[in-house]
Amino acid sequence: MFYLNIRYHYKHDITPIGLHNFFTQIFKFRTSIFQGLNIYKPEIILMTGIKIDGKEIAQTVKDRVKKAVEELKKQGINPCLATILVGDNQASATYVKNKHKACEEVGIITKDYKLSSGITQFELNKIIVELNNDKSIHGILVQLPLPNQLDEFVTTSRISPLKDVDGLTPHNVGLLAMKKAVLVACTPLGVMEMFDYHNIELEGKNIVLINRSNLIGKPLYHLLLARNATVITCHSKTKNIKELCQLADIVITAVGDRSKFTLTPDMIKKDAIVIDVAISKYKEKLVGDIDYDQIIQKASYATPVPGGVGPMTVAMLLKNTITAASLS
Repeated sequence: MFYLNIRYHYKHDITPIGLHNFFTQIFKFRTSIFQGLNIYKPEIILMTGIKIDGKEIAQTVKDRVKKAVEELKKQGINPCLATILVGDNQASATYVKNKHKACEEVGIITKDYKLSSGITQFELNKIIVELNNDKSIHGILVQLPLPNQLDEFVTTSRISPLKDVDGLTPHNVGLLAMKKAVLVACTPLGVMEMFDYHNIELEGKNIVLINRSNLIGKPLYHLLLARNATVITCHSKTKNIKELCQLADIVITAVGDRSKFTLTPDMIKKDAIVIDVAISKYKEKLVGDIDYDQIIQKASYATPVPGGVGPMTVAMLLKNTITAASLS
């Protein structure tokens, strides 16, 4: 007895929908020939959407960064990132540690500034100014959130725009709105890298973006608009999110609170692309805004959590640091 297994292998120049139709025709043809002979029992493996693997894509970025570091060192430039961690927030400490580890892997030097939770705004500003004036440091990152007595806007505004590897200074945010930015917020930049890796065309696409924060939603809006997409930004006060999502070619969600919001399969149209930027702990598990195993049955592409957008954020930080070093 013979079996036909129809499996899917992704190549960048072939769409999943096209492959599905192609293999379906083969299946029907082979079945019609052999069914009457009683020697053939077809077995088909149902195709699902394509997983956008953040770890895989992040590694390609790191490989490029590593080569760029080597070239800069030949020119006498040793790329260096300074990180500032205020207080003893364990989650923030872990994020900073992971960033330092990633820098080490590609050859970027790091300087770690761990400051007391009781530091004043004046004292913090003074440290940032000193780092701005230090020519051996090319990138400055202040880990957020900050303690209550410190103002995030005032703090990030003190960073030199040329060393602003988080893309959060008013100067760089303004340049982004004018399509002139060189240093852009890492997570939105990572999402764009994912689209480019899979050759996903954005021009003319209807995109629903569920987030309006300064760190994700707003910069991502401008990046997508620059690619000629039609972007609708949704937030906690949007009343018809489900209906808007159902019309979207691409849904990007970054709510980060599963007790209040989950993007379910009935909220997207068939073959939509779903990017899950959120990450939080829910019922003792790390989750995003979607149930990946369900969404991928309907979407043409989707990102998992963990292992999706998260690794891209760190990778783009490395890329921004190299860009900043090149500007020095």
